[in-house]
Parts: sequence; structure tokens; C-alpha cells
Amino acid sequence: MSSLSRQPDDTMAAVLRRSRKPRARFAPLTGRSLIRLAGQAIRRLDPRSLARNPVMFVVGAGTLVTLWLTGEALLDGRPFGFDLAIATTLLFTLLFANAAEALAEARGRAQADSLRSTRDHLFANRLAGEREEQVPARDLCIGDRIRVRAGELIPADGEIVEGAASINESAVTGESAPVLREAGTDNSGVTAGTKVLSDVILIEVTAVFGQTLLDRMIALVEGAKRQKTPNEIALTVLLTALTLVFLIVVATLLPFARFVGTEVSPTVLVALLVCLIPTTIGGLLPAIGIAGMDRAMRANLVAKSGKAVEVAGNIDTLLLDKTGTVTYGDRHATDFRPVGETTETRLRDAALLASFADPTPEGKSIVALARERGASAAAGVDDRFVPFSARTRLSGIDRPDGGRIRKGAPDAIRRFVTENGGIYPEETTRV
Repeated sequence: MSSLSRQPDDTMAAVLRRSRKPRARFAPLTGRSLIRLAGQAIRRLDPRSLARNPVMFVVGAGTLVTLWLTGEALLDGRPFGFDLAIATTLLFTLLFANAAEALAEARGRAQADSLRSTRDHLFANRLAGEREEQVPARDLCIGDRIRVRAGELIPADGEIVEGAASINESAVTGESAPVLREAGTDNSGVTAGTKVLSDVILIEVTAVFGQTLLDRMIALVEGAKRQKTPNEIALTVLLTALTLVFLIVVATLLPFARFVGTEVSPTVLVALLVCLIPTTIGGLLPAIGIAGMDRAMRANLVAKSGKAVEVAGNIDTLLLDKTGTVTYGDRHATDFRPVGETTETRLRDAALLASFADPTPEGKSIVALARERGASAAAGVDDRFVPFSARTRLSGIDRPDGGRIRKGAPDAIRRFVTENGGIYPEETTRV
């Protein structure tokens, strides 16, 4: 920051940090989502769906048997309370296992739904001759020219044909720092879903709705397939073998009981079988794999299969090409470091004044930090705020007494200070 008032050597270096991503929390289930989840659990009672999991298929068969025995007891006038209790318990077990798998899959699909919602709510200011008309992004065609202003989302992939702007691309690239995009340069390409932070740009559309980078991201998330991992396949084989063994053991109890003159209720045998086989593991096994993929997606990592998640568990070292991959996407001020003869109090007040009109997370964090440190400076009605520009890379405030306070890129600050007769301390470059 540079303050050109009475002391031309007043400069500032604000230390910025990248905040870590907050840990994802389990979103609460609403009444509508619970009803939808119950419907999916009931639809998964289809024998063709249960057949993919041998353990739950056996539980389903046991449920049908106990329901049949309950109906017979009811028609014959015999007590049916025990049979009904076992049948209800088995049915609840099936529904719980189905609901766990449906919930895991639904939370995975929510990632694609979120991206699709962003895409469907994009609007564009399309130029029609000398006037502008606001149209949905889906109505844009290749070659259309659209104007995007500061604070707006870019509605389509394209090339900047006029102007320059600072653009926040963290939603797409994960990079926390805004990038400069300018017409006539190698950095003139823009992406749908990114946000313009400053200035006004004119964009020529190069990709229609359905073929943008945002659409490809949605397709990538939706293309994540539910594939069994090697460990899951091995565990499924083991569970199937155990189920077969216990099925044979329980089936032989009925003839043995009759041989010794004892009657055993088929309902009791079904209950014994379900208790012996690994029902819990078999019921939750599919949900475990899907939940792993969902957890990765909530961390903005697209896992195309459960096998990828399983392999990731064996990784010891991870190399990342940019910090934005593992950070929240915004930078925050954490300290004020005065340079030269400037005091921290003067620096703090200057930073506060220069950041009043800065709507970015960085600007807001500087204001919050200055307030925490006891700053009480306030802008007057005669003060004039200077908005950030991608060309000057500066923003700040002009005071009525002729003082000018600026903050921005180091080289832009150096140029501003020297052009206005100030002295730029070399010590600033070593902070």
C-alpha cells in the first residue's frame, strides 16, 4: 500500500494467508428427502436388485417365508405375533440396507446437481446491435458477443475481444489468486461459471450450452461408476461362502429335529439363519464403497470408481501442482508489517481506509483485521474511493486534504509512488 500525503515513504505490506478448507459436514435430511429415500429403499426390494448381494438376497427370501407363515397363522386362527415380529424385523433390515446404499448414491449425485444448478441459473447480457438483452446462457450461440461486468458470473466459454478484468477462477481451477484476462493476449480465454472481480469485458462465445468446461465437469461427476473394488469382491466371495455354509447348517436342523421327535418352527430357523450370516456387513458393504466416492467428491475430488478410492488409501506421498488445490480459495490478512519509519498504527489506519470499498474477501479481511487491532478510522462524505482496475492493478481512496492511499500489486505500487514524486523503500521488497 502507498499513502501519498505528507510522508511519501509510507508503504505497507499486508501478510496474506490461504485458509484451509472447512471440513465437510453431513447435511441434515429434510422431510421430502426422507420420503424420497423411503421410496428408493422400497423399489430396491426388487429380487433382481437384491440378487446382486447374496447376503441380502437370503434375508429377502427369509422375509417372504416369515410373511407367508404369518399369513397362514392368521388364516388358521393361530397366534401369529412371533411370526409377525420376525417378519417385520427382517423387512426393516432390508429397508435399512437399501436406504443406506440409496443415501450414499444420492449424496454423490448431489455434487452433479450443484454444478448443474450453477449452469442453469447463468444469464448473459447479449449484444443485439447497439443494445443489450438479457438471455439465459442456454440460448447463446457461437459467435454471440456478451458483456460481463464486475461481480457477474461468466455465462459461457469464450474469448475476450475488448477490455481486461481480474477473474476468480477458483471454482474451476482451484487456484485461490484471481487471474488477469485481457483481450489480444494469450490469456484472453474465459470459462463459464467463473466470476469477474473488476472492470467490464466483452466476450465472444466459443462454446454453446452443453459443450462448455462446466458441462464436461458435470459429465465427469455423473460418469463416476459404482464398480466393486478388488477387496470388496474378495469380501463378497467370503460373505457368500459363509452364507452358504450357515444355510446348509440351518437347513439340516429341521430333519435332525424331526428325527429326535422335536418340532422346530421354520420362523425360528429363519431368524437363526439371519443372525448367523454376516447380515450387517453384507447390507452396508455397497454403501461403504459409495460413501468413499461421495466423501472424495465433497472434497472436490472426482473419484470415477471405488477402486480409485481404494488405491488412494495406499498413497504415502502426494505432490500437488498448486496451492489452490488444497486451500479454501480466498486469502486473508493476518498481520501488518510497517516498512521504514511508518508506525504500525498509521499503517493499520491506512489499510482500513484503502479497503473500505474493496468487496473481495481479501479487502474484507483487511478491514476485519484492522478493526480487531483497534482501528477507528472512517471514510468521510468527501472521500473518493478508487475501485480496482485490471489495468492499473490498484485501488484505494483519495482524501479531501490531497492525500492518496493505494494498495495493489507491488510493481504497480512502485510505479504509482515514483510517478507521483514519492520514494519507494527497497526494504519493501525484502518483507
